Amino acid sequence: MNQDFLIEEHKRAEVNREARKVRQQKERKPLWREYLETAIIALVAAVLLRVFVVSAYRVSSSSMEDSLLEGDYIFVNKLAYEYGTAPKHDEIVVFKYPNNPTKDFVKRVVALPGQTVQIADKVVYVDGEVASIPVHSKNTDQKILSADLSFRDNFGPYEVPPDEYFVLGDNRDDSRDSRFWGCVPLENIKGKAIFVYWSWTPDPDAPGWGFPYFIDAVQWVGWGVINFPSHTRWDRLGMSL
Repeated sequence: MNQDFLIEEHKRAEVNREARKVRQQKERKPLWREYLETAIIALVAAVLLRVFVVSAYRVSSSSMEDSLLEGDYIFVNKLAYEYGTAPKHDEIVVFKYPNNPTKDFVKRVVALPGQTVQIADKVVYVDGEVASIPVHSKNTDQKILSADLSFRDNFGPYEVPPDEYFVLGDNRDDSRDSRFWGCVPLENIKGKAIFVYWSWTPDPDAPGWGFPYFIDAVQWVGWGVINFPSHTRWDRLGMSL
């Protein structure tokens, strides 16, 4: 009697083990499906990050030299000025150009709402005090232009309107900024520049881009592979701003 009972228990245990194996095989996802789901999750996370948190921008002019160089790629924190936080002195910001909101500009905040800006013989004053000079800012032209000829070297005094910011390029003699087209409304500011994540030296001899695009794409790939080591500005990668 006991032996028959043990045999029956053993059979039931075997049946249960086989049933568990079948369930596990059904529940186990194919490898391709696991990879696909992981890729989809990563893509969605990247899109959400891109839309709500950070954006990547390419610097396409020399107006911020030598802080930012043409060909620098920067990450911008889009949440930096949310929830009541406002731009501060010396922060580098990306904003919609007030005269053409379809274009994005990058400049440095020099004066805040309500402050008075004056430039005298290239020296910038904020509320009567000499403004801080960014480490990599520069003047490349020894000539000093009078205010009658240009606002580049002599400007103001000018009081910054409420909810607006006075911005300058660090390449002071070669930058179109608040001296020429006015202040930047807070609503136009898209975020704060955080760091340089990539930097590539522009090359006028690089292949062109036009129809038929396939041929140009092949040329670009070959040119990029060959010039990758020499055109990458390795010392700028990861540089904080």
